[in-house]
Amino acid sequence: MEMEEIETDIPVEKLIELYRTMLKIRLAEEKLVELHPEQQMKTPFHLYIGQEAIASGVSIAMTKKDVVFSTHRSHGHYIAKGGDLNKFMAEMYCKIKGCSCGKGGSMHLIDTSVGHMGSSAIVSGSIPLAVGAAFAFRKQNKNNVAVTYFGDGAVDEGVLYESLNFAALKNLPVIFVCENNFYAINSKVATRQALDNLPGRAESFGVASKKIDGNNVIEVYKTAKEMVERAKQNKGPSLIEALTYRWKAHIGIEDDIGPGMRPKEEFEEWKRKCPIKRHEKYLLENNIISEEEIAKIKEEIQDMINKAEQFGRKAPLPDECDLYEDVFK
Repeated sequence: MEMEEIETDIPVEKLIELYRTMLKIRLAEEKLVELHPEQQMKTPFHLYIGQEAIASGVSIAMTKKDVVFSTHRSHGHYIAKGGDLNKFMAEMYCKIKGCSCGKGGSMHLIDTSVGHMGSSAIVSGSIPLAVGAAFAFRKQNKNNVAVTYFGDGAVDEGVLYESLNFAALKNLPVIFVCENNFYAINSKVATRQALDNLPGRAESFGVASKKIDGNNVIEVYKTAKEMVERAKQNKGPSLIEALTYRWKAHIGIEDDIGPGMRPKEEFEEWKRKCPIKRHEKYLLENNIISEEEIAKIKEEIQDMINKAEQFGRKAPLPDECDLYEDVFK
């Protein structure tokens, strides 16, 4: 897909918010990469670096009462939905002050206060949960939307198609967001799926669908906003396939580059399409922001992350008596 810029009538403050959110995700995860060698964070990481435009664009198109259901690659979804950085870092250390009270770690973040309803390490596991939440909204006459994020690996799973069918049948306010980074671990889409036609498959169930450039945060935001409004107008479910690329390994802080993994040329090409640098360039060229303001934003966010890391490091571990607390019975 060509990486073309699109015209926008988005308010200036919203354009800057998109930038700040992407940068917050990137810098928070870069801090995790920096800290990983200490081996004080025992939870495995599935990093979101390179994909920040998707969670940022989608979440900023939502309200606080709208909800998201996430995957094992959940950091960006949580932070973009308004997740607390202190709680985030504490959870990375598996501390009691974490958003999952130290019991979830990286792959199982939950914070219902901001509408992040949980993440699952089971591929495609959160898809039917979002459909169920949308079904509840419909039954309760609530004008809210549920979003489910999933990767291209989940497209191989039957539960996606069952969920698309049920959502269309019941005309539910749910948005399916496929973050297609072209690899399920190191297996390319072409080796797993005969046809590259996810939007067409969704539309066969009656779900409005669109394939977009997932590294263009403006396009992501505008598409998500349109689909959120559509859902709240009782026009049913929709699907976004956002093309993107993770910079780090499927799991951990390495790059997954080399024989049997991802080609170096492909990796370098996608790094040149960095969603943050791209939006930064747009803001500068359109006189929306200055170099000095960008430097100030970066400094402010880095300071927040450094303080959050110290909060997490110093927070207490859960006690044995906490084992049965915060558990649904």
